Parts: sequence; C-alpha cells; structure tokens
Amino acid sequence: MKFLIKKICTLIMTLFLVSVAAFLAFQVIPGDVVRSILGTEATPEREAQLREELGLDKPPVERYISWADDVLHGDFGVSYRYSKNMNEMMSVKELIGDKLPVTLYLAVISFVMIVLVSIPLGVLWAKCGSRFLDAVFGVLTQVTMAVPSFFLGILVTYLCGIVLKWFVPGGYISYQENMTGFLAYLLFPAISIALPKIAMTARFLRNSMLTEMKLDYVRTAYSKGCSKNQVMFGHVLKNAMMPVITFLGMMIAEILAGSIVVEQVFALPGIGRLLISSVGTRDLPVVEILILYITFVVIFVYFIVDILYRVIDPRIRKSE
Repeated sequence: MKFLIKKICTLIMTLFLVSVAAFLAFQVIPGDVVRSILGTEATPEREAQLREELGLDKPPVERYISWADDVLHGDFGVSYRYSKNMNEMMSVKELIGDKLPVTLYLAVISFVMIVLVSIPLGVLWAKCGSRFLDAVFGVLTQVTMAVPSFFLGILVTYLCGIVLKWFVPGGYISYQENMTGFLAYLLFPAISIALPKIAMTARFLRNSMLTEMKLDYVRTAYSKGCSKNQVMFGHVLKNAMMPVITFLGMMIAEILAGSIVVEQVFALPGIGRLLISSVGTRDLPVVEILILYITFVVIFVYFIVDILYRVIDPRIRKSE
C-alpha cells in the first residue's frame, strides 16, 4: 500500500511540475498567438476581443489555475488554431481523440517488434561461441544503434516504398476506413522506430546474460548435471531479464519521442505530428494536454515495470 501511495503522489507531483514548466515556457517564447491567428492587418479592437475570448487578457497565474481546474473536470479547452467551421473552434479533446489511436498503434507495434526480435537475438548472441559471429553481431548492432530513426524512416520509405513498392509513401489509410491497410502501413514506420531499439536491447540482454554466466550458481547448476539449455533458459535468462525489463520500460519514452519524427517522414496524422505543429503555432491548450499525456504514459509504464520487478524478484518484496 505504501508503494502504491508513493507512486500516485509521484505521478501527481510530476504532472503538476511538467504542466507548470510547459505553461511557463510559452510565456517566455517570443511571439503573440493572437497576431499569428488574425494576421498583421487586424485592428487593435479585434485583437483585444479575441484575446478576451481566449482568456489571454488575464494574468498568467489566473490562467493556469483556471486551465488546471477545467482539466480536472474533464474540460481540455479549445484549440487556438483548429476549428470546425468559421464560427466554432475545435475542442482539444476532439482534436486529440482523432490522432491518439494512430500514435498508440504505432508505439504498440514498435514495442512488440522490439520484444519479439531483440530477446531471441540477445539469447542467440550470448550463446554463440564463435568470435567471428560475436564480432559480426557487435558491428551490426553498433551501426544500427548509431542511425537515427528519421534517417531509417527515409531509407525504409525509399527501399520499401519506391524501389520494392511494398507500400505507397504518403498513402496513409485511416483505421476507420480499413484496419488491415492501416496496420500494414504502420508496419514500416514501426520498423524505423524499432530497429535501433532492437540493437540496444539485444546488446543489453547479451551483456546481462554473460555477466550472469560468470556467477557461482551457474557452476553449481552445471555440477548438478544440468544441460546448457537448462542453465541458460531455466536460470540465466530469468535473472538476466530483470534489468532488461527496466530497460524496456524506459524505452517507451524513446519510442514516443521517435514517433514524433517518424510521423513526419511517413505523413502520419498522430499526436507527434500534432505536437510539432502546435508548438510552431503556439497552440498552448493542445501542447499542454499532449505533454501531460506523454508524461502520464511514461510514468504509468515505469509503475508497471516496478510491479513486474517485484513479481519476478522476491528479494525486493522481502526488503520492503
């Protein structure tokens, strides 16, 4: 119970500090959202009217308190830049609701791909006794880790889209129209995000397994007649996976960060692309909610990782 209370308090405090930091950042960034909306030819009266409609005529502290109170009641406000028509602005909740599934599906596919490929690869790398194969794996993972996701996105687009014609670059299909086509299109940006993470995780697991194989319990297991596979999969892999689980949890933040750039390359209408455009247009209500959402997801994943750690390693529960 103490663990749960501590994590909830940490979540609330982190969300508060992040929201304040994002709000303050927009106060010091040069530019005026009202003038960017109306243009330079707007009259002072029209600027004052719009400033009052958006609540920008109030002191910053009062605006933040009002915004936080609305968010706690489920009202995320309206976008400064997006509108349904000439007379009605689009709500932030509606705007994000259309784009959130795209980023969620992309992140989930990328994460599943990382887990399914990196763990067998890491185990195979740790088991191989050949110096040549070890060197090959080392070079390949090092090169893959060094390549940024946006470059991989461009490379995948060129090779798979233009040369091999496996998909149409920019031919995004909405999940509401065709779920199969939607998932098939997301496979390629997911590869761009996952490849460097696969290399990192495989290398991390391999090093963790090699460290475990040098410990006394491994020699004891061999002396009792256990086979190499029994030792590797029954003892070494289980213990080596504990730090890897934490590593995979921390990677969620990197996946979300990578999706911001990759969505631009593949023209995906996700929250990453929306975040970049909203920062550029000073759309504070949208930016605030997106930052809070990303922060919440990262902290929630860390919370799940902590629970898994306690389930796998009983020593942590005993120490508490």
